Amino acid sequence: MVGKIKSFSYRLMVFLNCIAIAVMFFLGYAGRFDPVVCPGLTTLTLAFPIALAVNIAFLSFWVVARLRMVWLPVLGFVICFFPVRSYSPFNLRSVHPDGAIKVLSYNVQGFGFAGGGSPGPEDGTQIIQYMANSGADIVCLQEAQHWRVQEELSSTMDPKYPYYQEETKDSSGDVISIFSRYPIVKSEVISYQSYGNISAAYWLNINGQEVIVVNNHLESNLLSEADKAGFKGLVKGKLVGERAEGESRLLFDKLEIAAKKRAPQAVAVHRFIDKWRKRGKSIIVCGDFNDNPLSYVRQTIARNLTDCYISSGNGPGWSYHKSGMFVRIDNLLCTNDWEPYEATVDNKVAVSDHYPIFCWLKKRVKP
Repeated sequence: MVGKIKSFSYRLMVFLNCIAIAVMFFLGYAGRFDPVVCPGLTTLTLAFPIALAVNIAFLSFWVVARLRMVWLPVLGFVICFFPVRSYSPFNLRSVHPDGAIKVLSYNVQGFGFAGGGSPGPEDGTQIIQYMANSGADIVCLQEAQHWRVQEELSSTMDPKYPYYQEETKDSSGDVISIFSRYPIVKSEVISYQSYGNISAAYWLNINGQEVIVVNNHLESNLLSEADKAGFKGLVKGKLVGERAEGESRLLFDKLEIAAKKRAPQAVAVHRFIDKWRKRGKSIIVCGDFNDNPLSYVRQTIARNLTDCYISSGNGPGWSYHKSGMFVRIDNLLCTNDWEPYEATVDNKVAVSDHYPIFCWLKKRVKP
C-alpha cells in the first residue's frame, strides 16, 4: 500500500512539473503575438516569474526527493532559455574599458511631483543631484515636467551638460528630454498615435561620429491609485472571492487596452530605427516602454538591436517599484556597433516610481 502511494505521488509530481513547464513555455513566448491581433496574450507574460518560481521549486524538490529527476526542471529551463534570460539575465561581470560612454535613462515622474502625496522640494533636488553626479555622458529623461525645479535643474545641469533639448506633448504636458556632453545636431519626433506619450530621435556628434539617440515614453497603463492599491491587495491576499476576481478582471482589462495602444507605437519606433539602421547609422535606444521584458513591445523595438541589460546586466532588474508592482519596463538598446558593459538598474534613489537604468557603451573595432 505504501509503495502504491509513493508511486502515485511520484507520477503526480512528474505530471505537475510537466504542466508547470508547459505554462512557463506558454507565458514565456506569449509576447511574440501582436496584442492588436491577440488581445491579452502579452499581458499574460506578467505572470511568467510565477511559473519560473514554480519550476525552481520543482528543481529543489527533485534534488531532495529523487535526484535522478532533476533533468525534468532543467529541461524546462533549456526549453525556456530565451524568456528566462530576457527576464533575469546573468552575465560575467566585465568592467567597462577606457573610452566607453555612459548612458543614463530615467523616468523622473515629474521630478517627484507627479506621484500624488506630498512631495517636497528635496525630492526634485535628490533626482537632479543624482543625474549631475552620475558621470553619464548622455542623460535621457521621461515624464520630465520641470516647471517646479526649473531654476535648480538649469543651474546644476547646464555646467556639466552644455547640450539640452526637450519635446513636449501639448495635449498632456508630458515631456521627454536629453542632456548631452556632445552636440545635438538635429531632432525628430517619431510619429504615432497617442494622447499623452511621445518618442523622439536626436542626432548627436560623438567625437566626430554621428549617433542617433532615440528616447521613448510609450503608452502608459493609466492605472489609478485605487487600481494600484487593489493590485497590492491581491498580492498580499487581502482580497478574496468575488472581490479578488473583480479586481483581477479590472486590472487585466486596463492592461490589455494599454497593450493594444502600445503595440502600434512600438511598430512605429521599430520602423524608424530599422530605416536608419539599414542606412548604416549608429543608434542608441532608451526609455520607458511601459511593458515587461517578454512583451511584444520590447521584443518589437529590440529586433535587430542589442539589449544592453540582457547582454551585460544581472538579475530581474526591476525598474518600476511602486504599489507592489516590480517589473523592468525601462530599457537601453543599441545597434551592434556598440559593446555594452555593466548595465544596471540603480535602486539607490527611490524618489520616482522608477529606478534609473544605465550602462556603458564602447564602439566595437571594425574587422
